[in-house]
Parts: sequence; structure tokens; C-alpha cells
Amino acid sequence: MRLSELKTGERGVIVKVMGHGGFRKRIVEMGFIRGKIVTVLLNAPLQDPVKYQIMGYEISLRHTEAAMIEIIPADKAQKLEEEEAKKLGMTNISQTEDDDPQLTDEMLHKAAIEKSHTINIALIGNPNCGKTSLFNFVSGAHERVGNYSGVTVDAKEGHAEFNGYNFNIVDLPGTYSLSAYSPEELYVRKQIVEKTPDVIINVIDASNIERNLYLTTQLVDMNLKIVGALNMFDEFESRGDKLDYDKLGELFGMPFVPTVFKTGRGIDELFQTIINVYEGVSEPGKNYVRHIHLNHGKYIEQAIDKVKKEIQKNDQIRYKYSTRFLAIKLLEKDSKIESQIKTLPNGNDIIKIRDKAAEQILEETREDSETAIMNAKYGIIHGAMQEAGSEEGKQTDTYQVTHAIDAVITNRYIGFPLFFIFLYLMFEITFTLGQYPMDWIESGVNALSELMRSIMPEGPLKDMVVDGAIAGVGAVIVFLPQILILYFIISFMEDSGYMARAAFIMDKVMHKMGLHGKSFIPLIMGFGCNVPAVMATRTIESRRSRLITILVLPLMSCSARLPIYIMIIGTFFAVKYQSLVMISLYVAGVILAVIMSRIFSKWLIKGDDTPFVMELPPYRFPTGKAILRHTWEKGKQYLKKMGGIILVASLIVWALGYFPHNENLNNREQKEQSYIGLIGKTIEPVFKAQGFNWKLDVSLVAGIGAKEIVASTMGVLYSNDNEASSDAEKYQILHEKMQADGITPLIAFSYLLFVLIYFPCIATVAAIKSETGSWKWTMFSILYTTLLAWCVSALCYQVGNMLL
Repeated sequence: MRLSELKTGERGVIVKVMGHGGFRKRIVEMGFIRGKIVTVLLNAPLQDPVKYQIMGYEISLRHTEAAMIEIIPADKAQKLEEEEAKKLGMTNISQTEDDDPQLTDEMLHKAAIEKSHTINIALIGNPNCGKTSLFNFVSGAHERVGNYSGVTVDAKEGHAEFNGYNFNIVDLPGTYSLSAYSPEELYVRKQIVEKTPDVIINVIDASNIERNLYLTTQLVDMNLKIVGALNMFDEFESRGDKLDYDKLGELFGMPFVPTVFKTGRGIDELFQTIINVYEGVSEPGKNYVRHIHLNHGKYIEQAIDKVKKEIQKNDQIRYKYSTRFLAIKLLEKDSKIESQIKTLPNGNDIIKIRDKAAEQILEETREDSETAIMNAKYGIIHGAMQEAGSEEGKQTDTYQVTHAIDAVITNRYIGFPLFFIFLYLMFEITFTLGQYPMDWIESGVNALSELMRSIMPEGPLKDMVVDGAIAGVGAVIVFLPQILILYFIISFMEDSGYMARAAFIMDKVMHKMGLHGKSFIPLIMGFGCNVPAVMATRTIESRRSRLITILVLPLMSCSARLPIYIMIIGTFFAVKYQSLVMISLYVAGVILAVIMSRIFSKWLIKGDDTPFVMELPPYRFPTGKAILRHTWEKGKQYLKKMGGIILVASLIVWALGYFPHNENLNNREQKEQSYIGLIGKTIEPVFKAQGFNWKLDVSLVAGIGAKEIVASTMGVLYSNDNEASSDAEKYQILHEKMQADGITPLIAFSYLLFVLIYFPCIATVAAIKSETGSWKWTMFSILYTTLLAWCVSALCYQVGNMLL
């Protein structure tokens, strides 16, 4: 019987995982191993994917992937697990002496002088375990915290002090293992190897300890100094769970400290433990810190020793890596490690020994070496948990509230309508509620402008300050409230866990687009800013899906475009239609992303898809402090842009429009004969098909640096000597000016479509280059979006002219 044949509410026991390659590796690493009980919780609205529960946590799989997992009825579960434990004989963990060489005396001496009382710490753990919460709490930083995979997509550094020690803390991306499967896994491994920390804080979700310990076993294999932080221990206690974490620490050769990072509970004990581990000091009656070899079973250990002995002939690599870790990774067929080993003088000999050892494992265990090692690790974990007296409590069901909410939000019939209602409310609130503070800021900008006009003498300096700096920056800064509201709502959805559910219900749609369910989260993040969204694609294991997602992300309308939308929509469209016009732009971006992703996946970017395996964490009500802090951080970034690139661009646009200056000309005539008028008229024929005039053309060119500059450029080009007394009057004046230039609502909408689609800003271009590692794809992104923008806006204008 296959897992896909189970009905909602039914339970089964895993017999084996079929298939091969990356699929089997990821599925097994996620805990789908022989003898584990899996429960079907619910189907997505389109009946695919399906949510399952295994080992105390919940994930989703597509039907096609579940069909590759063979199961038996649940009543045979206990007998199968007992037989498996007897066969493997891996419930004990044994200690062996470390036979890997240590750093030289000279290196130790140098480190002692340079880093006395300074401890370098790396935070490592599964997604959603609370690493970034700890990082923010102890370092005072304001890094992003979210209840979904991929929040931390780069290494963030912070600093803390405790009992006379300085801590340099690096928050690494959340990862389920140290395999060569996804970019974040490789990134974490590279950081550990190349910037070996003094102590690793292995953050473990206390409500899912057994699953989280898989990563711990790999860290132990690397022969590192580790301190385990059992985070969210309050949930562990409220559920009535039991565990002798001191015994668990003894078995793994590392101390475990109960913590609650949200409140700060256990932080002092955690840092004192780190100091003790760093200094090699043992607490009375506790001797957890010791290097151990986790016993993977007779045949696997024999294979590890054979490969390890051959690797140890190379002194250079022995200093950089634990040879035991390398041997295990070679037996797991890790492609990156294998490539490194092949560069050694005896690289070919090592690979031959590995191949022979892997064959012996297959003969003895009837499993390939990769699967055998992963099964062995879960056997070690299961045995250690039993020996440490692990018991699951019945007092509080962590997922009880989650299941109730999911029954509504992921419902087959109302899941999608609710999702689109949430999006509509997000934009409606942003547009309407933000109007009030926007009017206040607008009044302040007008008052400042009037003040400068009254106190400054006539001349170029006055014109530069009033018509350049204030008009340009003021045209953009008034939209700060809408930016903050948009980020506030997106932050709430991310922190609460709704984003993961959105990816769950949208997976089938994403799959038909040629994308991965995980692509949905970066795409939604793109509504805030395309730069972190591009970086968040690291959580997508498939290079094909990751690349397609990166290429279509610029079509997601980021918050930088919002000032342009509000300015043009407020000028040309009645209030009752403004929200619909705004939504139509976002919908247009999504539709274009769907079309382009289909084209890319079918004809441009080939490759195999990866399974939809994503943890669905329980809903957690986000703290107001965290959301407000993140929202304000985005606000500060926006304000920094005002004093930086926006101000400089506004002054450049003003100067180009001011010189050569002729006092006898009016404002409009002056700008037409200025340098910016010449530039605009030169490129005007290119945009004739869209009906754009030279001012619109110039604003588009200026927006290459940052999309906010489009609005500031419009503010400069259409600045007026007589400031408006109200928002409605301001839009009326702008409408009259643009109408005098021949701009109609149809041209305005075509212009907004061009702004939506064309050239990603410079920061996004840099992010695309960084994530793809290729100028080819970066230039392709620039060219195709600009060409697409020209075609779509021209089509809109030409067809609209025919119909109207």
C-alpha cells in the first residue's frame, strides 16, 4: 500500500521510500524512515498537496511523491519498530577517542593572544527554531524574525557581553541538515568549515526534539564544540513532556540548556555554559563536553574507518575537516565533498575505497550507504531519547489551535477566496488608512516649501532647494505611511505562520506554472521588496525552480512602486475606482509572472523538479514589539533613501531641467529647452507607441536607479509655484498639468504598466547577480523585463485606443 492511498485521518507505518537521488535523500532526512508512523491530516483545496504528521511535526507532500512511499496499516507499527531496532542494534551511543589532529601550538598561541575572552559563536538550527530571536535578544539587533523557512538567507553578525567575555555571534540560515542539497545547507557548512567558530549554539525546537537532533548528529560528526539550546521550553512544559536533558547531553557529548528566547529565560545559563565549554571547565558532577563517535552500527562503522584512514594520509585536509565527517559524507555520496577529495593526491584511491565500502554496506544491510547512514542516525536519536526518558505529555496539544485555524484557512472551498480577500484588504487598508498621515506629511512638506520660498532670496539656490530637493524628496516621502502599513501587514502574515499555509494551498498552482510551492513565499515577499525576496529563493532546493523564481520576481510589484501608483491613480482615477486600479496592477504582475514562468520552464530552463517538502509550523501570534520593530526598520531604510539616492537624483533632475536657464521663459517652456528636455525629446520616438511624452520618458530613465526616483522626478518636472492646500487640490493641479501635456487615463494606465514591469532597480540587479552567480542571467533579467514592459504597455495603449 502507498502513502498516497491513505484517507484523511488514517494512519500508516512507513516500510520504505522508493525512487532515487535527491528525492529519496530529502524525504528520508525529513524523517520518513522505516518504522515511523505517519498520519494524514488534510488535503489542500485542490486535493494536492496533502498535509501529514510525522515525528511530532507537520509537513506536506504531493500525491506523486507520497506514492513513492510504501506503508502498512498502523496496527503493525509497534512490531515493525521492535524488529528494526533489533536488526540495527543501534540504540546505544559509544564514545571513542578523537584520532583527528588538532591545531598546532603556534596557531593556538596566536588565537589565545588575539581572542582572549572573545568567543566566536555560530547559531545553527532548523528553520523556525528561534535562532534569530536569540540573536536579536542578546545582540540588540533588529534582524527579521518569521514563522516560515528562509527568513535568514545570509550570515548576520552581532555582539554581546557577559561576565567579562565578548561574544561575536553569527546567525546562519536555518537548515535541516549539512548535506549538499540546497544552497542554505551548503552555505552553513561552508561557514562552519571556513570560519570555524569557537562554540556552536545548536538551537533546538523543544517541541520537536527528535527531528531537530538529526542536524545535531552531523555537527557532532564534525568534531565541534557544541552547546544545545532547547528553545521554546515553555511549550515543552505546558504539554507535559518529559526528558532528562542532562542524560541526553551525556549521550551526545554536549550540554543542553532549556531556554525561552522570547522572554529571555535561560539566556544567562546558556552563556555561562558557552564560557565553560570554551574554557574547558566542567561543572561539578557534569562532564558533558567530550568528543564522541556516534555508533552507526557495525558495518557502517567499519566502512567509515576504512575511508577515514585513507583520507588521513593528507595532512592539509585533516586540519580543516574532521576526517570522520568527510568519510561519512563520502559514504552519503555528497557531490561537493567528493569533488574536493578528488583534488587530493590520493583522491582516486579514496573514492575506490569508498565505493568498495559502500558495496559492502549494501550487501550487509540491503540498503545503499546513504540511506543506511540516515537510518542509523535516526536509530541513534531514538535510542538516546529513550535512554533519556523521553515521554510526550498530553496536557496541551501544540497543534490544537493550528488544526482549527487550518480547517478554515486551507479549506477546499473557502481557502482561495480567503487568500484573495486577505490580499484585497491589505491593499485597501494600505490605500485608505494611509491617506490620513499622508495628508499630514503633505501639509508639512508644503509648509516647509512655503517657508523656504519666503526666507530665501531669489536665485538658483532657492530654486534648487524648493523645486529640486523639497519637491523631489517631498513627492516620495509623503508615501511613507503606506509603505509602513504594507510592511506591517506582510510582517504579521509572515510571523503568524500564514505564509507557510499560503505556500501550501498554492503549491499546485505554482507547480503548473513550472515553479515550486516554496516559490510562493519569495513571490509574496516581492510585494515588500524584491531584494530580500531574491535572496529568499535560497530555500528552494531545485536550481531550475530557484532560477525561474528569480527571473519572474521583478514582476512582483514592490513597495518602491507604490508612490508612483498612488500619485498617478490619485491624479487620473475617481476615488471609488482607485483600489480596483491598484489591485489590477498587482494582478497584472502576477499574471505576467505566471505566463513568463511557464515559458521559461518549458523552453528556456530545463531540469527536474524537487519534492514539495516544507514544514508547516504551528500558528503563533506575533509580538507587537517584533512587528513594530521590523516595520520601523523598513521605515528607516526608506528614510535613508530619501537623504541619499532620492535627494541626489532629485537634484540631478532639477539641474538638468534648470540649465541652460532663461528667465524670460515660463516653467513649462524652460524645461522643454533644458538638458532634460533635450534628453526626453531624443528618446521620445522610442515610446511613441505608448503615447508617452518626454517627461514620462525621462522619469522612466531616472527610475533605473530606484523606482522611487520616478515619483520624485515627476514631482520635479511637474512642480508648481502655487502649492496646493489639500490632497485633492494637489491631484487636481497635477491632473490639469498632465492633461495639458496630452496625458489621458489610458496613457496613465499604460505608463503604470511600464513602471510595473520594466528594468529591476540597481539593488535588485545586484541581488540577482549574487544569487545566480551569472551575468548572463542578470542581463537577461534586465533585457526581457524592459522589452516585456514596452510590448505590454504599447499593446494596452493601442488596443485601448481602438476600443475607446
